[in-house]
Amino acid sequence: MEPLASKIRPQSLKDFIGQEHLVGEGKPINVAIQKKHLFSFILWGPPGCGKTTLARIYAKSLDVQYYGLSAVSAGKDDIKKIVDENTWGKSKVLFLDEIHRFNKAQQDYLLPHVERGVITLIGATTENPSFEVIPSLLSRCRVFVLNELSPDEMKKIIKRVGLKLNKNAVDWLVNMANGDARQAIAVIESAQQLYGNLELDSLKNALQSKFLRY
Repeated sequence: MEPLASKIRPQSLKDFIGQEHLVGEGKPINVAIQKKHLFSFILWGPPGCGKTTLARIYAKSLDVQYYGLSAVSAGKDDIKKIVDENTWGKSKVLFLDEIHRFNKAQQDYLLPHVERGVITLIGATTENPSFEVIPSLLSRCRVFVLNELSPDEMKKIIKRVGLKLNKNAVDWLVNMANGDARQAIAVIESAQQLYGNLELDSLKNALQSKFLRY
């Protein structure tokens, strides 16, 4: 079954909530999408603020072959497979989540492919890339800082779920998730699956069960 977060994921900038300094009219990522400008960049921001979604929206706006990897589980072989794949003239865009988890040797292996334009890199990280990404790779990427989602932005995202939640439940979710939309959506999904309702007690219990599973 498709996760709730995936079901409600925005497919275009007009549906994207938050990060107005990057996606608003005349702002860098908005302009890049409008002009179909292909370049490497790193998205640095807290969990659940829209890094993955923004990367997908950007790549979708271009006629490219898109690849998504997590640096937690990926390695040199995965990069080599992408480099060697024939995409019949399409540019290759690699979204590398948690890029800070790639060690120096792995980043060194990726570097020449980014240098030569074989791969256009979009990295995502919760850590300061100045300390986690090797200078030679970092110098070939723009760095965009994403902010924690505001309470109002969180409420808009929760509303998008399309399920009935009372004000107390919404306020509790916003406070609990602390700007992490993915966390709020996961708790809503767990409560609906476990208890069949979204009462405040059900949400609180779902949060506890989520922690127990991990």
